[in-house]
Amino acid sequence: MQIKILSPLWGYEHLDINLFIAKIKHAGYDGIETSIPEDPVQKEKLFNLISKHHLLLVSHQHQAHGKNFNEFKDSFIHYLNLSAEGNPFMINSHTGRDFFTFEENLQLIDIASEFSYKHNITIAHETHRGRFAYSPPATEKYFEARNDFSITADLSHWVCVTESYLENFSHTVTETINRTRHIHARVGYEEGPQVPDPRALEWAGALGRFLNWWDLIIENRKKQEAPVFTITTEFGPPPYMPVLPFSNKPVADQFEINYYMKELLAERYLLQQ
Repeated sequence: MQIKILSPLWGYEHLDINLFIAKIKHAGYDGIETSIPEDPVQKEKLFNLISKHHLLLVSHQHQAHGKNFNEFKDSFIHYLNLSAEGNPFMINSHTGRDFFTFEENLQLIDIASEFSYKHNITIAHETHRGRFAYSPPATEKYFEARNDFSITADLSHWVCVTESYLENFSHTVTETINRTRHIHARVGYEEGPQVPDPRALEWAGALGRFLNWWDLIIENRKKQEAPVFTITTEFGPPPYMPVLPFSNKPVADQFEINYYMKELLAERYLLQQ
């Protein structure tokens, strides 16, 4: 199984896209995860650069919105179609809302499954605060209702929401591992979705717990004989990144942290290929 490590565009939107693509290519990333621009000029520029530098694309659907469920559903369909442009490897989706009813969120999952089948593209629903999969107990109900939808594992959100390292949710975590098709490699802790710096010794315990989950996911996909598996190093900018009081200066450099995670994961997984 080939493991591809991607950089997020999140946090670097202020950079010229030419410079950013060159930056991640030079850093040794295999691809990029980003939402697809609606502006045709920006979209063509992004696709051309990805093709030129032979990068893998995971598109990120997070833009769906609406004042009510029906508006959100229409927006969700629109952004799934946009996310499918540019021949992405897969779509990572922020699906539904935590305040929609079970039936409403299930309808969105079914829409995504139908879209996935029709367009022959994997859609993985991210475990994310504010979405249908915001917590293990909430997600377990959808697992019971549908046995075929895929997950993007960003377990930092669940650690934050449950204020735990998921010790009481072993069954849901196991099912999540079985369904995971993409990882967001960010390390969270009981009171937040992102530790200040995973290189710091005081966060070694948290890092170890996440590495253990990621090990299980990788091993599971190997057993499932997946040809390719993708990981995005997704430590984010402020306010995910803590800042110093008054100066508002980030406590660490986002790109350096994500590069550290890329090298750590490459050493852990790529050398085993």
